[in-house]
Parts: sequence; C-alpha cells; structure tokens
Amino acid sequence: MGVRLDGLLPGELDEEQAEVYRAITGGARASGPRAFPLTDQEGRLRGPFNAMLLSPPVGLAAQALGAAVRYSSSLSDRVREMAILAVAAHWGSAFEREAHEAVGRTSAGLAEPEMAALRAGRMPELTEPAERAALRATRALLRHGTVSDNEYADAVAATGERGVFELTTLVGYYSMLALQLRVFVGEGSTSAFDASRSQPLGNGLTAHGAPSILNSSSHNESSFHSSKESRES
Repeated sequence: MGVRLDGLLPGELDEEQAEVYRAITGGARASGPRAFPLTDQEGRLRGPFNAMLLSPPVGLAAQALGAAVRYSSSLSDRVREMAILAVAAHWGSAFEREAHEAVGRTSAGLAEPEMAALRAGRMPELTEPAERAALRATRALLRHGTVSDNEYADAVAATGERGVFELTTLVGYYSMLALQLRVFVGEGSTSAFDASRSQPLGNGLTAHGAPSILNSSSHNESSFHSSKESRES
C-alpha cells in the first residue's frame, strides 16, 4: 500500500485549512528546538498532520488535543515519551517511533537501551516505580483495552487520577494518529496480532514492510509482543 493522500502546499489551502496549518506549525510546537520537522522543504505537512486538513473542524480539534497531551499534561517527559513509543510499537508506526525517539533523545532523557526495548515491544528496565506503573498501564491498555484493578491502583498512586486520565487520552490520541497513518500513508499494513506471529529477524524484530517516513531508508518495524509479563515489584 502506498501513500494515498497528496500533501498540500501552503498556497493551495483555503482559509479553514490555513487555520489548521497555522495551529499545527505554530503554537507550542513552534516554541523551542524541534526534534523532528513538521513540514517538508516546500511546506507540506508531514506524517499524520496532512490528513487533518481534510476536515478543518475535526483537524483543528485533533491538533489541539495533541498539543494538550504533549505540552500541558501532568505526566513527566519520560513517562509521556515512553507511552508514545509503546503506542508506536503496538501499531507499527514508523513516523511515531522515529519522531518520538528523537524527542526521547533530545528532551526526555530516554536511554538507547530503554528505547530499544520499547521498539521491540518489551518493558524496559526502569528503576522508578512510578514509571513502571505508568508504562504497565499503557501496555495493558494497548493489549486489552483496559487495566486491572491492581494496574489502576498502581497508576493512580504513580500519576494521580488526572495522570491516568491523561495517559488513557494519550494512548487514544496516538493510536488515532497511527490508524490515520495506516489509511493515508500506508504505514503498518500488518496488524500487531499478525506481526507477533511473523518470522523473527536475527535481531529479534519482525518485518512489517512499511517504509520509513522520516528519512529515505527502510526500517524494520517491531511488533508489540502479546506474551504475559510478570508483575514487577
């Protein structure tokens, strides 16, 4: 499956679309250094943002939700970026993975072994109980669509009820982006369930066959493993 939706140049946008474009490329996303580009060299929106121009009312609300999740939540930078990378691994999203590994390296303090574990669908070795609890809840949401009573209690103890609401919203928002990348960009055509049964490569990952979005080289996508994880103390 190839790219289905052509990017629009800034000069091709009507006023409603231009409002969405300005909201995405400006505001919180424009403050400070950018870990990944939002547009190509000619100004076309990249990744999932281009599709938001199709419906300006929905696109404007969607980008605002994303900005709130990313820049206004109570979650720590590390918890937020690890949760996003868990979503990226679950859906096999090259754009989300590459974009937020860049954020993880530049501003969230994620170590390469931690990101490698998340890329492979594994729980990284974390020393902070709050981070473990938040990431366990994220993985449960991705695998089961809910959390157990114990996972909920641990997540509330780690992040508060506000943090649990923000975490579930994050999982939903970035899952939405991953689905739109599948539909409009051709990412992750293999489902997480099917990918978990595919032939492993020598490095323990499975090939999803989706091209890299952030650069021209192809990347093997990691599957989100469905094996049960032991509860950590």
